[in-house]
Amino acid sequence: MFFSSKLNKYKNLKHCFFSRKNGVSKGHYESLNCGLGSRDEKTNVLKNLKFVSEKISCNEKFLITLNQKHSNQVIHFKNENDIKNKLSGDAIVCEAKNVGIGILAADCAPILFYDPVKKIIGCAHAGWKGALRGVVRNIVKKFNELNSNVNDLIAVIGPCISKKSYEVEKDFFNEFIIQNEKNEIFFEINDNKKYFFDLRAYINNEISDLKIKNVENIDMDTFSNDEYFYSYRRSLLNKEKDYGRCISVILMT
Repeated sequence: MFFSSKLNKYKNLKHCFFSRKNGVSKGHYESLNCGLGSRDEKTNVLKNLKFVSEKISCNEKFLITLNQKHSNQVIHFKNENDIKNKLSGDAIVCEAKNVGIGILAADCAPILFYDPVKKIIGCAHAGWKGALRGVVRNIVKKFNELNSNVNDLIAVIGPCISKKSYEVEKDFFNEFIIQNEKNEIFFEINDNKKYFFDLRAYINNEISDLKIKNVENIDMDTFSNDEYFYSYRRSLLNKEKDYGRCISVILMT
């Protein structure tokens, strides 16, 4: 369990970047797999989600996650009546109290947001596709539409795959360069004529471009730290058939 020092200052806020520890799942999914979309036994995942609900002081039915699609779609919950679980999207902005909004990840970056003035929380799932498609820009745009001031907004980027672990091909590199040639700074070419991509730096640059200054990074590499995190890429290299998902949650009381 990992916490933001910036978010911890607020007594009306609960949050956590949960690790893979303290759950009941077995095998590749050991132990706190929260991905209902995985091939893990559903009963185990539900027990894990119950543990998360208890830790975050949230009613189980108000622990809300998305059917994540690596998109730039943002879901908005104004009040309790709007709340629905497993909607399609990759970010949530929530004005309702006592609702835990969560992101599932296994190398992608979970990002938690909070505006302590307007009392609005948010979370976003930012892998390379979502980040390139503008999920960070879109969630901040939604905050702006709700009259949130970027000077008040806090953004915390959780554990994700690090640059040294993220080797990609030329076509991956080209997708970023086609959008903006300046994106070259987020890549480093290696001896095999492949590239290392810095997802965290790309996301931080997006946040900086949006004029958000109150930023924190939980700078841990999900790929190399198998004790604490699931990793899609690590599971792929190990020829495992599936992988677990860690959850990151924020709730306002």
